Amino acid sequence: MGSALGPPAVLIYDGECASCRASALWIMRLAHSGGALEILPWRSAPRRERFPQVSDAMCATAMRLVLPDGRVLAGVDAVPELLHRIHGLGWLAAALALPGVGLPARHLSGWIARKRWRLLCNRR
Repeated sequence: MGSALGPPAVLIYDGECASCRASALWIMRLAHSGGALEILPWRSAPRRERFPQVSDAMCATAMRLVLPDGRVLAGVDAVPELLHRIHGLGWLAAALALPGVGLPARHLSGWIARKRWRLLCNRR
């Protein structure tokens, strides 16, 4: 399956975190799942089989986006590519490239990823 962008990118997320799961589903719906994006929980066997280069340790620190060319983007670095895959939101990717935006966004994203269980995720 693919889209006008070519083969789908794969968003690897924390499937045990309710907020992460809801966010991944929301992003996929926005991407119209017309082949632009696929999602996989990082603890799943299919993720481990398809993307052995993306370790559990890497996934535990931030979401990962595996692009069709094999590049792997993490956390806030994945956001512009995700925005390009969502119809009508590609312009927001340019906003992240503005001077002074990247560093605070990176710090905020890292802080949220580290604190997500305490702040956002419901434990089972």
